[in-house]
Amino acid sequence: MAPTKPKKKSEDRARDRVRAKASAQAPNVNPRALLNQATSFLEEGDPETAAKIALVAYEHIGEDGRQAGAALSLLGQIHVELGEVDTARAFFLAAVKADEDGSLPEDLGGGPEKFLWLAQLSEEGGQNSVSWFDRGAAALRSQIQTLTDSLESRPLTRDAQEAVIAEKRKRLAETLCAVAEVYMTDLSWEEDAEQRCEALITEATMLAPESAETWQTVANVRISQTRTGEAQEALKRSLGLWVDLAPEDSGVPPFPSRVSLVRLLIEVDMEEQAREVTERLIAEDDRSVEALYLGGYARYRLGEKLKNRDQPSDTETWKALWRSSRKWLTQCLKVFKQEEYEDERLGEHAHELLESIKCELGESVEDGEDDDAWEDTDEEEWEGLDDGDEDTNMKS
Repeated sequence: MAPTKPKKKSEDRARDRVRAKASAQAPNVNPRALLNQATSFLEEGDPETAAKIALVAYEHIGEDGRQAGAALSLLGQIHVELGEVDTARAFFLAAVKADEDGSLPEDLGGGPEKFLWLAQLSEEGGQNSVSWFDRGAAALRSQIQTLTDSLESRPLTRDAQEAVIAEKRKRLAETLCAVAEVYMTDLSWEEDAEQRCEALITEATMLAPESAETWQTVANVRISQTRTGEAQEALKRSLGLWVDLAPEDSGVPPFPSRVSLVRLLIEVDMEEQAREVTERLIAEDDRSVEALYLGGYARYRLGEKLKNRDQPSDTETWKALWRSSRKWLTQCLKVFKQEEYEDERLGEHAHELLESIKCELGESVEDGEDDDAWEDTDEEEWEGLDDGDEDTNMKS
């Protein structure tokens, strides 16, 4: 599904609804046009209207119609957006019946997406998720092979087709990484879990070596194997692929992926890079509880390392880092309360960190800091743990 776009003005959307209703009531209904219209509403952040239009299209197509799979898959995506997981799952399962191997053209509901959605929505998880991911991967492999075989016969569109193949290869790499994540969690008890993970990430890096998220998964696997040095190298490679890109560049990983990245960076003692990533995250969404927490935690850990060295020359630096941490964590808990955030463990840890800071720096806000102006102002005061540390820059 395409990224959600800003909603239209209310009068424009009202006009579109009238037009959509008129289209649905017209004697010569065009189901494809209705599905396109429903897709547009979904992309604009109006899944309710999208659902009504897509359902009208499906009713005109019928369950045995050629475009039934496309309508069912779209209805599944719409109900995911509506938060109606059971309904979404039912639509995707119906879409599978219309295209069991993903071989139909994508404009008819073919391809991998319904399988990949079912893997994510699986109630059982574990092997059930893996089986759906495998079906999605098989559909992607088939698409890649078909596109590759037809390259020579379409010389005039070769560049465009190679771009499509590259995108499919990246999607396949993401799917393999998702399977590896299942083997690191739900199926970690399987005897061959580590071997499966190794094979999956090896193929993923061969398919999409330019994918930051692929290298992030490699790092996660290496952490699970306690191969910290290799995990750090994989994270550096991941960061190097996007850190210099503009925020709007398509090469920048999605927001949730970068939040997960920060957790991995902290886990392997790369707090300085974690701090820098959180600054970018907060520039995009300054009410992200997780980004605020991780930004505060990274600054706390940086300060703690200096404090534990017990060098007089480090005193002002670690205090500055902890003052910055206090601002991030205070803002985190403020938004936590406002949003009624559900991760109680995160909230408890943020409280613990603030208590630790209070014991050293006191409870009051220092240096005339304003609680509402919480943004980090101490960046220039941090110059690394020591001259021997390698992990003081986001790129090595």
